[in-house]
Amino acid sequence: MKACAPAARHPVSLIAVVGFALLSVAGRAEQPAYFPPRGEWERRQPADAGMDPVVLQRAVDFSVANETKATRDMAKFLEQVFAPHEPMWKLLGPTQPRGNLTGVVVRHGYVVASWGDPGRVDMTHSVTKTFLTTVVGLAWQRGMIRSLDDPARDYLPTPELFASEHDAGITWDDLLRQTSDWSGTLWGMPDWADRPVGIQPSDYPNRPMHRPGTFYKYNDVRVNLLSLVALNVWRRPLPQVLREEVMDPIGASGTWRWLGYGNSWVVIDGENMQSVSGGGHLGGGMFVDAWDMARFGYLFLRGGRWGDRQIVSDKWIALARTPGPANADYGFANWFLNTGRRTMPAAPESSVTFRGNGPNVIYIDWDHDLVIVIRWIDEKKLNEFVGQVLGAIRD
Repeated sequence: MKACAPAARHPVSLIAVVGFALLSVAGRAEQPAYFPPRGEWERRQPADAGMDPVVLQRAVDFSVANETKATRDMAKFLEQVFAPHEPMWKLLGPTQPRGNLTGVVVRHGYVVASWGDPGRVDMTHSVTKTFLTTVVGLAWQRGMIRSLDDPARDYLPTPELFASEHDAGITWDDLLRQTSDWSGTLWGMPDWADRPVGIQPSDYPNRPMHRPGTFYKYNDVRVNLLSLVALNVWRRPLPQVLREEVMDPIGASGTWRWLGYGNSWVVIDGENMQSVSGGGHLGGGMFVDAWDMARFGYLFLRGGRWGDRQIVSDKWIALARTPGPANADYGFANWFLNTGRRTMPAAPESSVTFRGNGPNVIYIDWDHDLVIVIRWIDEKKLNEFVGQVLGAIRD
């Protein structure tokens, strides 16, 4: 896969250099929301967006100084992270080496800082889950999913994947919140092999069972199950749905790709379709640049609206931001909440992050009208970095 988008599409600079007249807080509030057209994103001086340029540059420099030390080879990276703890781990989908530490800061809709390689297409790992749950949300808001409390098995032509008494009652909401505790094997990978529970390998297949909806466990096999069920609802490839219903309307580039595994193919309506993965744990997932990540985050900052079109229902966003009963810090996958400011103490409680390994992060802050994309920073420095960006805000 070609890794780099054309540099001319979004010129890269540490701090935007296009100047505009400073707007007052009251004057800004009267301005209609700005939505960048495809291939463009207007830049403003940080001061014109109510931010201290010196403090913001300090945050940029801090991030660059704290790039992750992990290998750039994503195949090796995944092996190093998962293989020591997962006896069946193997790559089932594609990977590619990552680029440099990269960031984009958007305030009041305008780019005020960008650095690194924001036009480079990289794996985004579990941020993919948020693209997946958004596609599920589009089906729900159209009535293709009658209720999130419906059993997921009711949306498949045969019940094999939910045949047991335990699995039969698993709902859409359980799958969305990673509380299904589904037990089974998908694409050759059993659920227990993902972050297995137990001391000895012989313990892994005999894990304790939990009633669906009562126990949270991060598990990519079950997220891939959600993807397969959603594919059966849409009856067409989910990347096609995402492109037509979200990415094209928000002006995203044509460089992103959503990939599955070599063995994750099914036949629906006589057509061979790939069931895409919900992350990069076993390879695959979303390969996307930081500009498109920023557009995706900005869509939610604007309540699911882009221009005069309501793309994602505000009701869906409210549900996605609602803490689940089994995990107060998690909404729908991958909406990481900041309940009690536990996830990110430097940020407002109302903020959310879409997070993936690397880390890859889209930070959304309605209190400050702010979107941040940061890729490949030392995860232990993420909270401090966000705090420094917030410290640059003056109005």
